[in-house]
Amino acid sequence: MLADETQTWQLLRDCDDPDHLEFPADYRQDRVSARFNQLAERLDAAFGGQCLIDHGQDASFHGRIDIPIVASATGRQLTVVISNFGDLAVLAVDNPGVWDDAETAELLHPDDANRIHRALDELGYTLIREDPLWEPYDGTVMYLREHAAEWWERYFDYL
Repeated sequence: MLADETQTWQLLRDCDDPDHLEFPADYRQDRVSARFNQLAERLDAAFGGQCLIDHGQDASFHGRIDIPIVASATGRQLTVVISNFGDLAVLAVDNPGVWDDAETAELLHPDDANRIHRALDELGYTLIREDPLWEPYDGTVMYLREHAAEWWERYFDYL
């Protein structure tokens, strides 16, 4: 399922937790990695064993799967990025940040979209739009950035 822009913003705000900035409170590395590996296997099979898998978890995402040009009907690299938060995924043509959602929809071949959407849906991922990720965020984390000294004082008093 592809979340619309309103749903995407709601999903992002639902994940906003000042005490867990890199991953959610209920994050289980083993569970998240196992499901990511299942997704990688499904996409790799769907695209003829051509996918490049990046398990390089960092603060912004859990992993990334690149589908090379030669394996896609789109005729461009496709990239699926899996978030650390809320079982969220982004699908980009070429690389994240290159095309907006309307351009991505225009460029993406329906056969590629169907294969990717099916794999994500079967594993319970929610595909979110990329455009909202480019906009300034006004949630709790932004509030903390603007009021960092006050937050750190409260945090250290808690310890």
